[in-house]
Amino acid sequence: MSSIQPGQGKRIFMQEVCPRDGLQNEAVFVETADKIALIDRLSLCGFAKVEVTSFTSPKAIPALRDAEAVMKGIQKVAGVEYSVLVPNMRGAERAIACNIDEANLVMSCSESHNNTNLRMGREASFNQLKQVIREIEGTSVAVNVSLSAAFGCPFEGNVPEKDVMSLVDRFAGLGVRGVTLCDTTGMAYPTQVLNLCRNVKKFFPALEVTLHFHDTRGLALANTVAALSEGIDRFDSSAGGLGGCPYAPGASGNVCSEDMVHMLSLMGFDTQVNLADLTGISRSLASLIGHEVHGSIVRAGRRDDLHAMPESLEQSFKGFIKDGVKA
Repeated sequence: MSSIQPGQGKRIFMQEVCPRDGLQNEAVFVETADKIALIDRLSLCGFAKVEVTSFTSPKAIPALRDAEAVMKGIQKVAGVEYSVLVPNMRGAERAIACNIDEANLVMSCSESHNNTNLRMGREASFNQLKQVIREIEGTSVAVNVSLSAAFGCPFEGNVPEKDVMSLVDRFAGLGVRGVTLCDTTGMAYPTQVLNLCRNVKKFFPALEVTLHFHDTRGLALANTVAALSEGIDRFDSSAGGLGGCPYAPGASGNVCSEDMVHMLSLMGFDTQVNLADLTGISRSLASLIGHEVHGSIVRAGRRDDLHAMPESLEQSFKGFIKDGVKA
């Protein structure tokens, strides 16, 4: 693996997906006004991008059946891009009418996962998304393509890297701005991430490349470090670690935003995200969704959040330790 150098202030573009990828998997319906309030708070945290909602059929994802109302109700913040998931031509028409900044299109690198998730084969998905891209051409809307199961499929196992590279190549040929390599089912591991990132960056230097990790097997932050070593500077994450794939058995949530921001800050990278504000938002999510969130920072605090010594020992160490430093 490439050596990991200190961030030295390098900008990392954090892209918050909780309002879409997180809330779509929750059993409870989060009211429209609460979604808008959540997005408005996230917009003020310093994220480069917020994925607001999905213009999928309300029958398919009832949790996001208020897509138009949410998109039109948020207060946009200068410097923040607002992205939405667009599955097809009808979704594109609805989304464009709501003044979006980016359309995020999705298909899988795995034939079986694509059929399970989208009810069609990969070639049919590609052709459908090609039509959507053509529909968006000539507008101010940017196009990103998220490639699900890029690091493994829960039904087929390994997904050949050549399959991923082929799809990246085909979408790059259609003029999309960026691609997201998605570890939809948490099957990625660091050396695999390093190799795929290296090749995508090498052969498609003009593309904006985003990594989207899930923490199903506890490797999301390790995979993030591997991607950083290859120069990746865009990452999706979800406040509180909410989210997951409903068609991936055993899948847990996305990598937790506050945990990632905390790690990157310690490493010297500049995320421009206010960690205290973000952590406060994540703590408030439990009241919206009816259960606790997954994040470690919410539970344990930051590395620098020190604690008072037990009174029984404090006198013995008085003068020995001051402000965390041995006297």
